[in-house]
Amino acid sequence: MTEKPTPSYSSTEVPSLKVETAAPAKRNFEDLPPAAQRALREAEERRRLIDAKQQALPEEVNGRGGLEPTRYDDWEIKGLTVDF
Repeated sequence: MTEKPTPSYSSTEVPSLKVETAAPAKRNFEDLPPAAQRALREAEERRRLIDAKQQALPEEVNGRGGLEPTRYDDWEIKGLTVDF
């Protein structure tokens, strides 16, 4: 029974375990399927409407600061329900 000894390396010769992978190429909007294009356009329109609604609100004086808590129809701040 002959076993090969474990190779020893100096710190500069240690083989790298990193795997070099190329970043996935970004897809163009036109390359997406029609359903995905439609979904992205609809989401953009929803964001535009939400932003317009936010801009239409009167400026708050001495408020809690930050974005309007109902901006995304969400009554939570940091996962806690708030009553204001």
